[in-house]
Amino acid sequence: MYRFLLTPRWWGINVFVLLSIPFCIFMGSWQLGRFEDRVQDHRTATEQVTEAKSEAPRPLKDMLPVTKATSGKLVTASGRYAKQLLVPGRELDGRQGFYVLALLRTGSGEALPVVRGWLPGTAGTARVPAPPAGEVTVTGALQASETPGDNGVSAQGGLPAGQTAAISAASLVNLVPYDVYDAWVTLSKGDAGMKAVPAAAPPDSGLDLKAFQNLGYTAEWFAFVGFVIFMWFRLLRREVESVRDAELGLVTGEEPVAVDAAVK
Repeated sequence: MYRFLLTPRWWGINVFVLLSIPFCIFMGSWQLGRFEDRVQDHRTATEQVTEAKSEAPRPLKDMLPVTKATSGKLVTASGRYAKQLLVPGRELDGRQGFYVLALLRTGSGEALPVVRGWLPGTAGTARVPAPPAGEVTVTGALQASETPGDNGVSAQGGLPAGQTAAISAASLVNLVPYDVYDAWVTLSKGDAGMKAVPAAAPPDSGLDLKAFQNLGYTAEWFAFVGFVIFMWFRLLRREVESVRDAELGLVTGEEPVAVDAAVK
C-alpha cells in the first residue's frame, strides 16, 4: 500500500520535508537567539546606566566615540553656551513635554549638545530659562546621536525656528555654523528648575520593536515546521485513501474528455 512513497513524486515531497524541517528549526532557533541576545543587552545596558551614576565623571574627549560601552557614562565638558533649541514631543513620567537643548561651544570649537532638562506642555520660548552666561562646566550622561524614526524619536520636518525633532549631529549641523559632536549629554541635575532627563539605553540594546520582531519570526518559523508536517500527513492520508479505493474498485477512472466536433 505504501509503495507509492518510492515514486519520483513522493521522493521529491519527502526530500523537501526532510530538508525544510531542520532548516526551519535552525532559523527559528537563530531568531530566538537574537531575541535572547537583545534581552541580555537590555539587562547589561540597564545595569551600566545604574553603575555609571556611582562612577566618577571622565573628560568628554576620553569617552568618544560613543559605543555601547561608553553610552550612559558620566562625562564632563567645559565651554560657553551658544544657541539654544527645543525638542518637542518628548514624554517623561507619562507626561508630554519637550527637552531644552543648548549647544556648548568647547575649546576645540565644536559644539556639544547638552539637554539641560525637560519641561511639560507645548514647546515655546516664552517660559524657557536662558542658559548660563560665561564659562561653565557640565556633568552628565553621554548619549549617542538619535536617529529620526527610531525608538520614539520623531522624524517630523518643518518645525518652527528654534526647534529640532532629533538630537543628532546630522540634524543640528544644518542649524548652526559650526561643527557638532556626534554625541550629546543629558545633565545629571536639571538646570534652572527643569527636570533632568534620564539616560537612555544604548542603541540596539533595548526591548524595542526589532527585538519583538525577532520573537515573532521565531514563532513563524516553528509554526511553519508544524505546517509542513501537517501537510505531509494530509497528502499521505489522501494518497493511502486513493490506493484503498483503487484496490476496492471504487475508482472508475478518468472520464473521456469531450472533443469538439469541429476539431474532429
